[in-house]
Amino acid sequence: MKYLLLAFICIGVLSCKKKSPARIDNIHPFHSDFIKDRNVDIWLPKNYSPNKKYQVLYMHDGQMLFDSTTTWNKQSWNAGEVLQQLIDDKKVPETIIVGIWNIANLRSSNYWPQKPFEQLPMSMQDSLAEQKLNNVTPNSDHYLKFIVEELKPYIDKKYATYTDKEHTFIAGSSMGGLISMYAICEYPKVFAGAACLSTHWIGSYEPNEIIPDSFIHYLDQHIAPTTKHKFYFDHGTETLDQFYGPYQTKVDHLFHHHGFDKTNYMSKVFNGAKHTEIDWQRRLDIPFTFILNK
Repeated sequence: MKYLLLAFICIGVLSCKKKSPARIDNIHPFHSDFIKDRNVDIWLPKNYSPNKKYQVLYMHDGQMLFDSTTTWNKQSWNAGEVLQQLIDDKKVPETIIVGIWNIANLRSSNYWPQKPFEQLPMSMQDSLAEQKLNNVTPNSDHYLKFIVEELKPYIDKKYATYTDKEHTFIAGSSMGGLISMYAICEYPKVFAGAACLSTHWIGSYEPNEIIPDSFIHYLDQHIAPTTKHKFYFDHGTETLDQFYGPYQTKVDHLFHHHGFDKTNYMSKVFNGAKHTEIDWQRRLDIPFTFILNK
């Protein structure tokens, strides 16, 4: 009887300690007064508990982040798997990912940084509107208001998060890299770090000097303070990424001029890497580790 009771106690203890898997909560759609309603996925790490506190990473192109079976090109960042492994290895603190879906025909207007766009010559603005923005000028200021004034308050109320800047981050690739850079510059009191993969400095389909110069001029005026923010940039050398190198070098020099060093700034080149989700997934642990750690 004594051993039987002990067995029941052991089973009970094991049951209590059973680990819950990572999960994704879906809000399809999330309503906004600033932009068109869109889907949002919230990835929660294993053993998520309302009695703990979690960092939050906001990521763009949310439909491409977690499940390759549902994406248009059957590729995914596998962002949850990458982050969970880093958490398990104690390389980063426990963090929630908020994946914000894009709307295909509005992606450019949502992600193209608005203030640099407005500084372009009118002829360039018109050309971009015709070729890429579906005759809609950027509304990225409203997109960021949606994140900061609507989505973040919801996440902070619904989930057990640290609400301060020091535990809030943003990340994306290509034009998602541009809007991540723009977000931390526009809201330095909201975001502590930005990861910008394959940042689309050319802003168009063809290499040019005018658009990258507008981004560099904007950054020169708006770079967040060096002691309180982290920036990560990278690019590959194949497909669309082959055009980014010269402009990323200029951006690197600008940040170093503003006092950034290896503690708060990282810029990497991945030889042979292409402009694809698979390539971003392969190196995602690097920006995650860099920006999510104090």
